[in-house]
Formats: sequence, C-alpha cells, structure tokens
Amino acid sequence: MKQPTRSSFWIALVVLAVANVSQPVPLKAVEKPNIVLIMADDMGYESLSVNGSESCKSPNLDKLAAGGIRFTNCFSNPICTPSRAKIMTGQYNVRNYVKFGLLDRGQTTFAHQLKGAGYSTCIAGKWQLGKQTDSPQHFGFKQSCLWQHTRSGRSQSGGKKYDRRFVNPLLEFNGKQKDYTGGEYGPQVCTDFVCDFIDENKAKPFLVYYPMILTHCPFDPTPDSTDWDPKRLGSTTYKGDRNDPQRHFRDMVAYADKEVGKIVAQLEQSGVRDNTLLIFTGDNGTDKPIVIPWNGTKVVGGKGSMTDEGTRVPMIASWPAGIKQPGRVVDDLVEFCDVMPTLCEVTGAELPANYPGDGSSIVPVLTDNANARKKDWIYIWYRGKVMVRNKQYSLVAKTDGSNATLTRYKGPFDGENLEDSALSQPERTIKQQFESTLERLAATRLTSVSKEVRAKVMKTEKKGKK
Repeated sequence: MKQPTRSSFWIALVVLAVANVSQPVPLKAVEKPNIVLIMADDMGYESLSVNGSESCKSPNLDKLAAGGIRFTNCFSNPICTPSRAKIMTGQYNVRNYVKFGLLDRGQTTFAHQLKGAGYSTCIAGKWQLGKQTDSPQHFGFKQSCLWQHTRSGRSQSGGKKYDRRFVNPLLEFNGKQKDYTGGEYGPQVCTDFVCDFIDENKAKPFLVYYPMILTHCPFDPTPDSTDWDPKRLGSTTYKGDRNDPQRHFRDMVAYADKEVGKIVAQLEQSGVRDNTLLIFTGDNGTDKPIVIPWNGTKVVGGKGSMTDEGTRVPMIASWPAGIKQPGRVVDDLVEFCDVMPTLCEVTGAELPANYPGDGSSIVPVLTDNANARKKDWIYIWYRGKVMVRNKQYSLVAKTDGSNATLTRYKGPFDGENLEDSALSQPERTIKQQFESTLERLAATRLTSVSKEVRAKVMKTEKKGKK
C-alpha cells in the first residue's frame, strides 16, 4: 500500500505547474481549501438514487456527484464508534479502538492537524466518543453542537423512555446542555449551526465535520412527512414505527439530502463554494429492518455484519475549483483511514509524527492522476472479526485468523462464499496473501494507545474470551 505524502500541497502546486513530471495535476485553487466532511448515520451505499436506489431519492447528492466524483468502492467499519475513530484518526481500529462510545484521549485527529495549519474547526451532529465536557475541544474542534455528548440523548417521562435525537432533541453546544420542546428537529438544528459557522468563518479556511444524526433509527417522521407531530418528545421504541419503517427511512434519506443541499446553498451564499472540498459518506451499512429496492434487486440492511450490506457505503467528493474532469465514477478502493492523509495533503497540514501509514490519500483521484495512487486492499477490524478485501474478493475471519472464508464478488451486494476445495490456484494465492495481511496486522493490536490503556483493554478482551 502506498504511503501518503507529507508534502505541503499548495506549495507543490507551484512546483508542479512548471515541472513536467508524473505528479498530481495542479489544481485550479492555490489557496487552502475549506473542508466540509459529512457522514450520514446508518446510510449504506444502496440508499442513494445516484447509486441505484429505486425507492430513496437524493437529488442534491445526485447533483454533487454529477459535478464531482462518485466512488463505488468505499468501505467503512460495520458499526458507528469504530468508524468514527477510524475516520478521525486515520488508523485501523486494531491499533487504537478501545471500546464502544469512546475515543482514547491520547489519539490525534484530523481536526488537530488542520487546526495546527490555521483552520477554524467545528463539529455538529452525533458524538458518541467520550462524555467529558471538553471531549470535542480536546480532539481539535473549537465549536460543537452535538447529540449524545455528555448524556445519552434520551429522556424518561411517565414510565417511558424517549429517544430525543429527532423531534424536540436534547443537544449540547460546546458542552452546555439545551433541551428543545418547541417542535424543533435535531438534524435541522445541527445544520443551522453548521451554516452559521460557515458564514462566520468565510474569510479564513475552515473545517466542518458533520457526522449527521440522520438516518439512524428510530425510523420516525421528519418535518416533511405527512405524519409529522411537533409535540412528540421523541420515540418510545428503539426502531421507531415498525408498522412502516420503510416509508420513514425514505423520508429520512430525503431530509438528509435536503440538509446537504442547505449546506451547499450556504457555501454559495458565503462565496466559498468553489474552493470548498465537500466529502459525503456514511458511517456503516443500512440498519435492519430496512429493505431497499436497488438496481432490480432488494438489499437488506446489514449494519454490524462483515458483508457488503454492512460495510459498503456511499462516497461523493465535490470541489468545483479542485477536481479535474468532474462527473467521473471511479472504482478506486477507499476506506475511512484514507480521509486523514487526504485532508492533510489537500490543506498542507502535516500528518501526525507517529502516523502508521494506514491511509492513502485520494488527492490523485481528485486530480485525475489515477496512476499516482495504488491501493490494492482495505482492512476492517471489528468485535472479534477481521476482513481484508480487494475489489473482487474478501476474506473474513476471527481475529486469531481462524474460520477464514473467502468470498467472491461479481458486483456490489453480489457475493458468493467459496469452499477451499473449489478455489482456483489464483484464488488460493489471494487467500494466502490476505491471511498473511491479517496475521501481520493482528500483531499491531492497541499499539497506538498508552501502555496503561493497552493493559486494561487487553485484560478485558482476554477475560471476554473465557
């Protein structure tokens, strides 16, 4: 896997403009670009109409893809906290994942690096990475508007528990709690916060990280749904309305798309759209019981599983001033640890001094210089299972390497598990190479955390195996 570059990207533009060398094509923008990174919650690849959904509509994201780049082979972790840790630190979870709902406070994030390069930083949406009041600021975000920060984001009344992320949400602004009761909608509040931040910081480079609250369950009405009720204090069931989750999920996708459109409009209004790199993705596959008609078949939500349904997510990159040959659809392998080196390269920020090189910058893809990026496989570590895959094959095994199963994919969501006796010689070679990769990376468990944290977690994991 190619190591990401540490060079200052905007300085390199001048050099490349006069050098006839095989390097990334110079971008139009010479100023540091603004960064808007949006990550939907529980929205798999099949959820966008531009990716083939026959039931969900996403016109704003479709438009971004038409004027940018759409990736068809982007993979996340199959569940939220590991994905968030991975995208923020640029490291495989095997190195630094401690436990659900927590990011080790010794970790360095892309927000740290961009803040050090002169960027104003903010985060909005879902946190779930530590309950300390200063957690977002500790990890590099100057401003924050979050659900599930110091508290669970749920309330109790009349003997019932209410999920308060959507209608009349429980949010926190820079660690200060605010309870809404006037019919407000959580995602809308977060988007308004993002838009205000963009306009307030339009004169200097900024980073917006927006891990959206949508489209995670409960599958409830949005303000655009016919059964929207502004007087409700959240949902009393974890999955929401089980009588019609499909319709409400479609409404939630449409509303998430609407919020993306609102942010794009704000970038335009603030005069910074051209020099803003906007990346949209999802933190993991779609949740059950959602079933989405997709390209003539039906895709059943697979959140939590080491399958396409659990790990294949949308990714769209839009940057009017920077992307060469917009409108492309590319099949380059992309995983969440690629985001850190991408953001550092494109902004001129330094990679962390101890960065292990798990990620590979996608800047060569943005500049239409595909030969400058080589990524042959991606890797996922999650709750006792590991996966390594390329475009056609995946190998899933236990973390000790046992029970390894090779799967051959004809296309997205079209995988066939292969028996060892049925493997061709090239497939046997692929399996051996994948197994070697799993063995090598297994040895890196918790090597990016402190000795104290490592000892504590290893003790817990060892106890759990008994």
